[in-house]
Amino acid sequence: MENKPAFHYSNISLIPKKGILKSRSQADTSIKLGNRTFMLPIIPSNMKCTIDHNLAHTLAYEGYFYIMHRFDDNMAFIREAANKQYFLSISVGVKAEDRMLIKHLSYNKSIDVEYITLDIAHGHSDQAINMIRFIKDSLPTVFLIAGNIASPAAAWDLKEAGADAVKVGIGQGNACTTKDKTGFTVPMFTCIKDIAATNIEVPIIADGGIKNNGDIAKAIVAGADMVMCGSLFAECSDSPSDTFEDDSGQIYKMYFGSASEHNKLEKKHIEGTLKRIPQNSMTYLEKLEEIRQDLSSAISYSGGTTIKDLKHVDYYVT
Repeated sequence: MENKPAFHYSNISLIPKKGILKSRSQADTSIKLGNRTFMLPIIPSNMKCTIDHNLAHTLAYEGYFYIMHRFDDNMAFIREAANKQYFLSISVGVKAEDRMLIKHLSYNKSIDVEYITLDIAHGHSDQAINMIRFIKDSLPTVFLIAGNIASPAAAWDLKEAGADAVKVGIGQGNACTTKDKTGFTVPMFTCIKDIAATNIEVPIIADGGIKNNGDIAKAIVAGADMVMCGSLFAECSDSPSDTFEDDSGQIYKMYFGSASEHNKLEKKHIEGTLKRIPQNSMTYLEKLEEIRQDLSSAISYSGGTTIKDLKHVDYYVT
């Protein structure tokens, strides 16, 4: 097997090009996914500490994409979203209850789930591929995101099974311990770039490793179409994660991975941890506006006018 270097976002420095925008506010940060166009190529992670019913409604209403996590009652969320008349985007796993939900949705024509994310730790598996086929056979018009994966072979297998987009990233999340407990991971910049280089022709959603807004631009330069962020949103004042105040008055948010004991409520195949991260002073909508402004500036530095122009940026490895 070829032994080659792999790079994190922190190893990458983007090279500016001649700007053509009169104002950075002219940059177009919108992205199309499925049949909808969204304000930004950003998704809060589909974890309990970063998305809940209220935030899903807010994001959808304001023109942002969301993916509801799979760790509560999916049907309760579906009914609520249907009643409030905003688009439905849910997560499922590969268990019997997930198949029962898909069957129920296929029979109930009054419920229109537009986006489903098959979200498991090791998405390049027979279980995942069989579930992809089951979902697409049952709900052929749904836009299906599948993951998580970390190799070109995995991306192609999921696409050929019927996935409309792939979610990329294993062991790179801030609260993920997979790389430490198993040794398996691929640094995110290289992970995305290797998959994008195969011209897979389905959207790539980069999941993990985002430490600041500039990393979002780097993920798109690598080849991502959308970027999932966890801790950047968990630290917001209105995130669903629990709040903790220490003796000095510093306020923290409790951030935990989906494979953590805190989320699983059992000590079985634990590949995530619970972290205390400082709360920032922004709401989700304020953070999204900050990201929009920073991406607009990144587009200006890229010499382009739209988010897709970031894919033609050169870079140094440092």
